[in-house]
Amino acid sequence: MAETARVIVIGGGIGGLAAAAALHRKGWAVTVLERAPALDPVGAAISLAPNGLRALDALGIGDEIRDLAAWQGDGGLRTPGGRWLSRSDAEAATARFGDPLVLLPRSTLVDRLAALLPPGAVRTGTSASLADPGDRDRPARVTAGEEELEADLVVGADGVNSRVRPALFPAHPGPVYAGFTTWRLLIPVPGAEFAPHETWGRGRIWGTQPLKDGRVYAYAAATLPAGERAPDDEKAELLRRYGDWHDPIPAVLAAARPEGVLRHDVHHLARPLPAHHSGRTVLLGDAAHAMPPTLGQGGNQALEDAVVLAHHSGDLPAYTADRLPRTTAIARQAVRVARLNMAGNRAVVAVRNTVIAALSQAGPALFLRGFDGIADWRPPYASGRKHAGKP
Repeated sequence: MAETARVIVIGGGIGGLAAAAALHRKGWAVTVLERAPALDPVGAAISLAPNGLRALDALGIGDEIRDLAAWQGDGGLRTPGGRWLSRSDAEAATARFGDPLVLLPRSTLVDRLAALLPPGAVRTGTSASLADPGDRDRPARVTAGEEELEADLVVGADGVNSRVRPALFPAHPGPVYAGFTTWRLLIPVPGAEFAPHETWGRGRIWGTQPLKDGRVYAYAAATLPAGERAPDDEKAELLRRYGDWHDPIPAVLAAARPEGVLRHDVHHLARPLPAHHSGRTVLLGDAAHAMPPTLGQGGNQALEDAVVLAHHSGDLPAYTADRLPRTTAIARQAVRVARLNMAGNRAVVAVRNTVIAALSQAGPALFLRGFDGIADWRPPYASGRKHAGKP
C-alpha cells in the first residue's frame, strides 16, 4: 500500500473512530465524516468485554481505558422483588478470559479514540453518501455536501440505519424491529449503595451499574409496539413500569430528570448481509451486523471489526471471511438471549427463573461458558498491552 493511500470513514461513532485510528496506525491518510454537529455519542455508557478491551490494546489505549473504567464486580441477576437468581463472580470471569468486564461513559471512549487521529481528520456536521463503491480499477467516491471525494477505501460505519449498506446491497431488507424498546440514563444518585445487577421481570428488564466517577448507569427494556412513546414523559413511563421494583431502582428513578432519559426502539439485522464489503467499500459495526444489546456485544464487535479491517485492509474479501461468520453467530445468540430475558408468559418466566437459580448453584463457570468463543477473542496482530488484571 502506498503511503498516500486514502480512507474515508462515514460515521464518527465508536466503530468509525476505531477503524480510522487502526488504519491511521497502518499508514493510511484518514478522513472521518460525521453528520452530527459534534462527536456526541448516542447512549449513556458502554460495557466493554475482554474481547473489546483487547481490540483497544491493538489501538494502544487498552490500559488507559482500563484505568478510566469501572470494573464490573460481583453482582448478579435478580427478580423484581429483589431475590437473587444468580450471582456473578468478576474474579472467575477475569481468570477465564484474561480481563474483566468494565463500564465507562461512551463519551469517554469516543474522546480517547478521536485523540488517536491527526488534527483535522474528523469533519463534523458533514452528511456523506456513497456515490460509487469503486473496484480494482477505480477509486471509490463519496459525496460530502457539495464535494465529491475519492478514496482507496471507504468505511461505512453509519449505524443501524446506514445509508451505505443499501447502496452496496440494495436487495437486502435492512433492519427490523426486535420487539422491544430501551431506556438509558446516566446520573448521580446520592447515597445509593448497591451491588451491580440486572433484574428480569415479565417482558421487562432493568439494570443498575455504578461508574468509576460515582455516577450510576441504569437501563431498562420492555416489549412494546414499535414507535410507542409515553403520553407524558419517559421518566413517568419508567415509574409506572419499574417504580415498585426492588432497591435501588426507586432511588435511581427519583434522581432522574425527564430530559435525561433516553429512549430508543431496538432494531437489528435479522438477515445477515451476503458480505461485509463490495468493491473498495466495507461495512462495520451496526451498519454490518446490528444486533440486540442482550449480550452487550454491539460496541465490542465494532471494535473487533476495526482492528481486523486494518489487518486485512489490502484484502477486503479476507475481512469479510474473518468477520461475517463470527458476527452472524454472535448476532443470532443475542436474539436467543433476547427471547429468554424478554419473555412475557408467566409460566415461561417461572421455568426460566427456576432453571437460572438451579444453574447458579453449580457456580459461575456454567454461565461464563456462554461467552466462550466471544470474550476470548484476540486481535490478529500484537497489542502492546502493558499489564493484566484489574484496572
